[in-house]
Amino acid sequence: MYAPENPQKWAEVNVKRTWSRGKRVSLVAGLVAVLLALMTVEVVTTIRGQSLTWDETDHIFAGYESWKTKDFGLNPEHPPMVKLLATIPLLQLPLKVPRLQGRFFKTESYLDGKDLLFGNAPAYSAESLVFRARLLPGLFALGLGLLVFAAGREMFGTGAGLLALGLFVTEPNLLAHSAYVTTDMGLSCTMFATVYAFYRYVKQPTVGRLIVTGVAAGLCLAAKHSSVLLLPMLVCLAAGEIAFRWRDRRVTVESGGEIAGESWVQVAVRLTGALLTVAIVGVVLLWGFYGFRYNARPAGLTLSPTLAEYVQPLSPHEAKGILLLAKMHLFPESWLYGLADVRAMANDMPSFFFGKVYAHGVWFYFPVLLTMKTTLGLMGLLLLAFWAIGTGRLTARREVMFLMVPPAIYLAVAMESQLNIGARHVLPLWVFGCVLAAGGAVALAARDRRWGWAVAALVVMHCTSSALAYPNYMAYANEAWGGPTKTYKYLSDSNTDWGQQLLATKAYVDSRGLKKPEDCWMAYFVAPLVLPSDYGIPCKLLPTADEFFNDEQHTVPPVIDGPVLISAGDLNGFEYGASELNPLEGFRGVPPSASIQDGILVFDGRFAVPMAAAQSHVQQSAVLLKEKKVDEALVEARTAEALDPGQLREELALGDALAAAGNPGEAKEHYAAALLKAKALTGGASERWVPKVEKALAGVQ
Repeated sequence: MYAPENPQKWAEVNVKRTWSRGKRVSLVAGLVAVLLALMTVEVVTTIRGQSLTWDETDHIFAGYESWKTKDFGLNPEHPPMVKLLATIPLLQLPLKVPRLQGRFFKTESYLDGKDLLFGNAPAYSAESLVFRARLLPGLFALGLGLLVFAAGREMFGTGAGLLALGLFVTEPNLLAHSAYVTTDMGLSCTMFATVYAFYRYVKQPTVGRLIVTGVAAGLCLAAKHSSVLLLPMLVCLAAGEIAFRWRDRRVTVESGGEIAGESWVQVAVRLTGALLTVAIVGVVLLWGFYGFRYNARPAGLTLSPTLAEYVQPLSPHEAKGILLLAKMHLFPESWLYGLADVRAMANDMPSFFFGKVYAHGVWFYFPVLLTMKTTLGLMGLLLLAFWAIGTGRLTARREVMFLMVPPAIYLAVAMESQLNIGARHVLPLWVFGCVLAAGGAVALAARDRRWGWAVAALVVMHCTSSALAYPNYMAYANEAWGGPTKTYKYLSDSNTDWGQQLLATKAYVDSRGLKKPEDCWMAYFVAPLVLPSDYGIPCKLLPTADEFFNDEQHTVPPVIDGPVLISAGDLNGFEYGASELNPLEGFRGVPPSASIQDGILVFDGRFAVPMAAAQSHVQQSAVLLKEKKVDEALVEARTAEALDPGQLREELALGDALAAAGNPGEAKEHYAAALLKAKALTGGASERWVPKVEKALAGVQ
């Protein structure tokens, strides 16, 4: 054993080295804490100024009922983990809970969620309840930040870990969705955690690391149904590891070296067993979130419609697969029901892209979206990383594989899906991108100081762009596309307007002295699930695409005076499936006089709105028909047709009223006119409307 000549001096050197190493560790820990604190401040101050978003009433009520009554049949389209976590702060409050009314599960949970949040004032305001519910989901963002740092550090060094975390805590899309009571950040966190845990396992296979991977996978399955993509991700990563081992052994043999370690066959067997273990642990944990009960609802309650009925819109092989899983009870009923719902939505959701409404999604939506919603600085860093990989300057092949294969699979599936309504649906891509960008940046800067200056400039660009978007991260678009104020011209839904602007809108109408209903008009994207009046906004309502959620009636005159406040999601009218059906289409050519949080546009002046006026009477006619008030319904339908003659909805409503009134001959004429209009719709919307009209026409043959 080596013995130093001067033990005392050697001890002093060791003390200094230990002290220096401890000082570095403390400095790194301090920087991590500061960056996470910065993110916390950004997120908390942002959500304090935002109203409920589209899906939060649904999640909150379902989570609350799951705790209180073990009912997983409300909001089954999403697994329970995030909503259970979110509603923990509400459980000890003496809240008045609305009684279930036996409605379709989405209508039930959305509207009962609204009543839960707004029906407990003044003891508990909706704002205070929503803020409480958003607190714990925010832990996913902080946990993910720590994982990003840990992964960057383990893969590429401490500098890369800090840079990855710095990019993460200033990434606008991640900030926008960090604390909502929705599933996107929960999925991003648990999916990255699973991939990172599997990376650590293949580096050093131990039982502990394998179990951690299985637990992470189970949490991911309980976060969102997109978690099913973990299967192809982990299989591809395992295949990559096997291929690397086979190639390394072949190169060793060809070079005359000695072979050590497992053969590629042994690796294949071990990784196959590991994947089976991960799957078993993950599925068992998923069952735990449902209380190890197959039935979605407690005794005496059933899902309506049944699972067999709910899978009918799916392709035959998808429907048979889900029903087979249900028959074998391999997954909880509620989780399978949600899987069917997600697949049905992916096949039947209209979208808005670059000023055009599509009846379905388009394959190039997400690639173009990424160029818009990613900061120019981060895109520059990713391009440098790809260049470093291609030129051999970044040679960490396993790390590159684990950071590139999962997001590539995720993006490919997203491009194939028809659900084109938000960057949040590809949120995990930015997480992997932050770590990869940091790894490439550090690799280049280590070779040449000049690369360090380029990296620093891109990081400054990234942070500056994010800071300028604060606090309206939802609508973020980079400077090449005109910034957040222009996003609504290209994208819709949770890319810009998810209904989060009512607090800011209330401040705006107060500043203009708008105090009475006749002072203003408003089309609000989330209505009637949440109404402007819930936040004290007095404006009269214009019709929106989601009026079918309840039977609220309102009348719109053919000419209205501003100010008119219109949500971006209603301005482009994508939910109608065709621009011709949007009652507010005429406003798209009018420059707004103001914008509220880059998502609600304000128009001043006098405006002719015959289609909106007609739609309000179409809605009233439908409500009256439900109430069996046929004569009154017919009057409303004729009024609608007179206001906007020859249009699809008006002809269809008049046909329905005439058929109910016992006049099939005239009803056929109007159904036939509606069918012609349906067939002429652009953007593929005819495939949505033609079957509906044909069914009505067949009913009076």
